Amino acid sequence: MAKLWAVIKREYLERVRTKWFIISTVFGPLLLTALMVLPAMMTVRNMRDAKLSKMEILDVTGNDLGAKIAARLTGPMADTGVITVRALDVAALASAEEEALARVQSKDIAGYLVLDSGTVAGRSARYAGRNASSTGEMDGIESAIRAVVLNDRLEREGLDPVRIQQLTQTRVQLATERITDKGRGGSGTGSQILGFMVAFLLYMMLILYGQNILRSVLEEKTTRVAEVIVASVKPDILLAGKVFGVAAVSLTQQVVWILSGVLLWRFRGPLLAKAGAGEMPPIPFPEVGVGVLLLFVAFFLFGFLFYAALFAAAGATVNSDQDAQQAAQPVTLLLVASIIFVQPIMMAPSNTMAQVMSWLPFSAPIIMPLRMAVVPVSPLELGLVLAGLLLSCIAAIWFASRIYRVGLLMYGKRPTLRELSRWVMQS
Repeated sequence: MAKLWAVIKREYLERVRTKWFIISTVFGPLLLTALMVLPAMMTVRNMRDAKLSKMEILDVTGNDLGAKIAARLTGPMADTGVITVRALDVAALASAEEEALARVQSKDIAGYLVLDSGTVAGRSARYAGRNASSTGEMDGIESAIRAVVLNDRLEREGLDPVRIQQLTQTRVQLATERITDKGRGGSGTGSQILGFMVAFLLYMMLILYGQNILRSVLEEKTTRVAEVIVASVKPDILLAGKVFGVAAVSLTQQVVWILSGVLLWRFRGPLLAKAGAGEMPPIPFPEVGVGVLLLFVAFFLFGFLFYAALFAAAGATVNSDQDAQQAAQPVTLLLVASIIFVQPIMMAPSNTMAQVMSWLPFSAPIIMPLRMAVVPVSPLELGLVLAGLLLSCIAAIWFASRIYRVGLLMYGKRPTLRELSRWVMQS
């Protein structure tokens, strides 16, 4: 036990004293916040400030629909004169499109919009132009067409245009609230945000520090330091100390990041005001008790032990950085396979796929905390998943320790799968 504690202490202090750890721990929350908030702010601002490029409307509807759409667009999105309207009959549409195409190619206009009988019926309209991939402009055009067509159809039914505008501009904001077995559980949107943050943080820690263990094992092996260490410490103890030490480093960083995130959220108003982002709508997050926090920590530790053991085993089988990248790919793919299902599971956290992913040992450390934050999960299911994950950790450590014991002192070519199986059976 003394040797194990010595290895854990060495691995922990060796990493927390590095400049990389200090810088990432201090500035990590700010960087993550910027990466999550700035793109959303820029998208909203670009959508809000979007201006239509110069375009032409080819109207063959015969009821002045093009002029109404142009009038609606030239209000908030474009300057007067940017949009020109040509009222045509169906026979002249083909030649008019060829002329408009030539104007787009000569950069006289950005694009042209075709309104026909399908538009009057509320089915379709066509746009072609250089800016056809601009989401903001296309959304603005589509919204204008939808509103004008709706008003036109209601007017033909004999309704007053002013009354139509009053009725169709109604906007209802849906406030969601999560209900749990204990009562009200806060905002549904807040639960989704919390679940995504938990899943993303666990994924990032697993993949970053798992790779850290792999590099550490490879460095000790290539520099022959391992030969000196294993002379006084058993390989199993060395592996366990390395895994627990790095897990403690990752947990320390997570605690600092969570506390920093709480402070950033509490003072978000002044910070957003200085950034010129305006007020952020209130999002009441669900209450997270001590029991839930302990469950999050348990899933993280079990997941870290599972993946760290596999990364350490992969590092013990190779002798170069190039081989290490190839050896780590299967383990990394297991993590990636978990994170790519986060969004579908957030949309349907109680379906069969979400439940199956919650039970699989390689995805349970990420998916189950996500489900816990979004929907209520029974204590029986949580206990069974934790028990299965614990058994998977024991199996992974048993498997990795046997590969680690032999591979740490093996040099030369990369072992084959048959050789790896022989290491596991004979060590």
